[in-house]
Amino acid sequence: MHDDISISLPSLIHRIGREAVKRAQAIAVQKGCELKRVRRSRNWIITGQAIAIQSCCVELKALSDTAEFAFMIKKIDSGLLQHADKLEPLGAKLIRLINQNPAITLGELMQQTQCTMSEARLARFEAEL
Repeated sequence: MHDDISISLPSLIHRIGREAVKRAQAIAVQKGCELKRVRRSRNWIITGQAIAIQSCCVELKALSDTAEFAFMIKKIDSGLLQHADKLEPLGAKLIRLINQNPAITLGELMQQTQCTMSEARLARFEAEL
């Protein structure tokens, strides 16, 4: 959940323009992400935690000139679909796993989610309520 992910944005400047990219970079920095060129190519990449990238995308959607960022929004949304498990908070993920399989052991929960024993126990208690 805390691993950084990367979403490629090919030919970004050619599609949305330099000024739009500069504004998107500023928004990405505010949200804790990094929007940068891939080496010396014309391709760009956004990296950061999945939740931070999602909030960056929400901020881009909220801007008045959404059509300018349409390509970038579409690419980020499709890239985040591959990392849907990282968008869910740990507590919610644990409760979902327990509800899907009530017979799951604490060890299996810890292995699947990389959580601590106390987090797994707390989630089991909350799921029973």
